[in-house]
Amino acid sequence: MAAKTSEELLLRQLRDPKTRNKAFEAVVRQYSEQLYWHVRRMVLSHDDADDIMQNVFMKAWQHIDNFHEDAKLSTWLYRIAVNESLDFLRKQKQQNISADDNAGVANMLMADRYFDGDETEAQLQEAISKLPEVQRTVFNLRYFQEMKYSEMSSVLNTSEGSLKASYHLAVKKISEFFKKHD
Repeated sequence: MAAKTSEELLLRQLRDPKTRNKAFEAVVRQYSEQLYWHVRRMVLSHDDADDIMQNVFMKAWQHIDNFHEDAKLSTWLYRIAVNESLDFLRKQKQQNISADDNAGVANMLMADRYFDGDETEAQLQEAISKLPEVQRTVFNLRYFQEMKYSEMSSVLNTSEGSLKASYHLAVKKISEFFKKHD
């Protein structure tokens, strides 16, 4: 299979029991990096992101027959990744180990051997981590993944107007964070 297999071909192969396994391997190769970085930006920790990614692809495999192709495959995978990430963050919050406590997210990232950004990137991640869940998710999808509002609407199951408002508020809060920390 080519490095980037067309979605149409992948879907055809996923429906065929003879080619399903190979096609799913191609799905994992094609989407794992971009999904990993989206999840990583939400949960911050490499180990947590790795665990969540395993759950994402396990759920995708288990429910591949339920994919009705009313959205793109990538949109469906993002929806699973977002839901898994948000579930993880809610569980953390319930256990009072919340990333929202943010006592030094930038310091934690700079100490993480898997983090390859600079101090500004770490501060950006700290600012993002202080956003409410929805704004954080919308900001990450729009800013880092450059996802269109129409696609985000499918992933998050909400209107484009509310997504635009959430993104605008997120950008405003991040700007205020940097003004305070300058």
